[in-house]
Amino acid sequence: MTVASARHILVDSEAECLDLKSRIAAGEDFAELAKQYSSCPSGQDGGALGEFGPGMMVPEFDTVVFAAPLNDVQGPVQTQFGYHLLEVTSRTE
Repeated sequence: MTVASARHILVDSEAECLDLKSRIAAGEDFAELAKQYSSCPSGQDGGALGEFGPGMMVPEFDTVVFAAPLNDVQGPVQTQFGYHLLEVTSRTE
């Protein structure tokens, strides 16, 4: 079974998501921004979601997490919770 590890930052608006993505691209630390801005409890752990398999997260997450290149920030990804930046940190086939 495929298993992935990822981290994310959850915010309320697409604009804020895009701003954070550009800050990460400019060299700011993903985990530090997650601690400051993410509305998900995982933010306190740098956005880390741990390991999970297909179907354990919302479908919008699965689409990105099981297809995106590793260590490449993806998003904004909209779900019923808000807007996410996602980074896949590992994946085993």
